[in-house]
Amino acid sequence: MTSAQRRPDLSGLVTQLTERVVGRRREIEVVVAALGAGRHLLIEGPPGTGKSTLLRSVADVLGVGFEFVEGNAELTPARLIGHFDPARVLAEGYDPEVFIDGPLTTAMRNGSLLYLEEINRIPEETLNVIVTVMSEAELHVPRLGRIAAEPGFLIVAAMNPYDAVGTARISGAIYDRVCRLAVGYQSAAEEADICNRIVAGVDCDWVAKVVELVRATRDHPDLRVGSSVRGAIDMVAVASELAGLRRATIEDRSVSLDAALVALSGRVRIREGGGRSPDEIIAELWESVFAATASTGEADEGKAGAPTGAVS
Repeated sequence: MTSAQRRPDLSGLVTQLTERVVGRRREIEVVVAALGAGRHLLIEGPPGTGKSTLLRSVADVLGVGFEFVEGNAELTPARLIGHFDPARVLAEGYDPEVFIDGPLTTAMRNGSLLYLEEINRIPEETLNVIVTVMSEAELHVPRLGRIAAEPGFLIVAAMNPYDAVGTARISGAIYDRVCRLAVGYQSAAEEADICNRIVAGVDCDWVAKVVELVRATRDHPDLRVGSSVRGAIDMVAVASELAGLRRATIEDRSVSLDAALVALSGRVRIREGGGRSPDEIIAELWESVFAATASTGEADEGKAGAPTGAVS
């Protein structure tokens, strides 16, 4: 099929994806173009920027398989490729029928997308297997033989550039075989739209303030890493439930501040040498965004007061 013949289908795919993914028009077009051209892809960006959502949506709209692999130090070549069932080998020998496919082999046989989450956490010996597959579109397994990738098989990977714990530098051999797309956080309006889609029925103006709070964590001088939009989603969801339990509104100080602390304090990372706790910083940011309009709620019966111990 020529590129000219593919373009109408790819254009329709982009239209469908823009209806399912908030914003990201440019990224959608680039991902669709790269996959349409049969290129392996690496998406690099902070957590919570929709990397997995985008790729899962692409696979769903394309109607192709999607094999998910979580990158970590325990991902050995055998876990990625597959292995012979030891019990059946004793009884039947090294017959192809007793080989249990791993996600890489499954994706190759089915012509599916293989999605590698946090590729920079994968051990080097396992990455070497991926390099070979990307170069040759085939895999040689001892006692099993050659496995050829079916049309449509591609490797798509993601990595978080911020968290260096347990990560390794990606080799030039990987970068030389993939197209790289860098993504950042979406706009405030788009993040608010995401929250409103997931947690419906909440005042949009209040949700906009939640997003403002979350985005402020990304620029705070005492924080090395701020919260993603997932923090905003959780804060809205928790506040909605907490307001019902306390017979209050989400705008109430104790409801809003408690929801912020529980949703965000575990997501931020303090800079080395900082003398403040995450709770203190979140409470400070909450005050700057919400305090002018939050009610004290002193007359509301059955509701807890503002949290104690949040600030020193």
